[in-house]
Amino acid sequence: MQIDRPFLEATLAALVQINSVNPKFSDGSTDETMIAAHLDGVLRALGMEVTFHDAAPRRTSVVGRLRGTGGGRSLMLYGHTDTVGIEGMKAPLSGRTRDGKLHGRGSYDMKGGVAACIAAIKCIVDAGAPLAGDVIFVGAADEEVASIGMSNVLEHVRADAAIVTESTELQLCLAHKGFCWMEVEVEGRAAHGSRFEEGIDANMAMGRFLGRLDNLERDLRRRAPHALVGPPSLHAAVILGGTGTSTYAAHCRLEIERRTIPGETEASALAEIQSILDALAADDASFRARVRPLLSRGSFEADRNSTIVSIVESAATKVLGAPPKVIGEPYWMDAALMADAGIETVVIGPTGAGAHAAKEWVDLSSVESVAAILARAASSYCGGVG
Repeated sequence: MQIDRPFLEATLAALVQINSVNPKFSDGSTDETMIAAHLDGVLRALGMEVTFHDAAPRRTSVVGRLRGTGGGRSLMLYGHTDTVGIEGMKAPLSGRTRDGKLHGRGSYDMKGGVAACIAAIKCIVDAGAPLAGDVIFVGAADEEVASIGMSNVLEHVRADAAIVTESTELQLCLAHKGFCWMEVEVEGRAAHGSRFEEGIDANMAMGRFLGRLDNLERDLRRRAPHALVGPPSLHAAVILGGTGTSTYAAHCRLEIERRTIPGETEASALAEIQSILDALAADDASFRARVRPLLSRGSFEADRNSTIVSIVESAATKVLGAPPKVIGEPYWMDAALMADAGIETVVIGPTGAGAHAAKEWVDLSSVESVAAILARAASSYCGGVG
């Protein structure tokens, strides 16, 4: 089972050359439809059954299925097709290769992983011995914002196990943090700036809350860290309050991002904020505030002894010549959605740099290694020629 390196490079270059910027980063002028159409042709050429899943208009995820002969376990190979914006990049869609590195937006995050999945499937097809179980490719929309793509796919598609190919520098990722976006709104009372006896300054009240929030943030980082992802954290992301210099602010609004570790929930994160608000209200009868969640995604932690983890670790050891380092990542991935759906999940991906940065590249040899790992893992997991 050999990876077709020219096919891999051509596939990745073509993917990077397609503008699939998430519409959140382009004022709605771009989406994932063009890359979905391209993947449709690539996957059908490999003999796969292809379906599209639209979580919203023009927010298209692609699913390809390589049917097995029957009786084997099914394996999902995952990558997301959307990217962040291209502002500040000199040649964002070049797909050019220099010194073994392919450059362009999404090359590292994460079209390199997508190309590795496709090259692995071609390797299986080229081997000429069908696997027993199905191999399922997912190219998901919207991972960079709210993951509506993968959430929608999981309403229609299931597998026994999944390998997520987010970039991990060829390390085996078994955990990542979750996040909870929440809003705190403090109420004041508008009044002319000269009428201190009438006004209640919502901005000042928010300042008292921020002081205690800072104490909570410091406490979070002092807590016993998770073995793979470290301690939880939070930051005050956006604050808006007041309407004019000579007016007491009637409202002040704060958006908070809370990064959660395995074992924490949205409810527990909100409860910590609510306890601060309750304490401030107890100290000052004029203090009125509320907290509400905006968007939450759970953390992920794989079972170290699961079948798919053991198989991917073994495949990586054979391809790389040494056991991969086991890590956790501080950022969120769609892996959590798959695990929550009851799919045994593990993460391994290529080496590179520049996710969300002005210069982005992926190491082509590492993408080839990931493809080889995926092909070996699929053969072992789904039942095949090994």
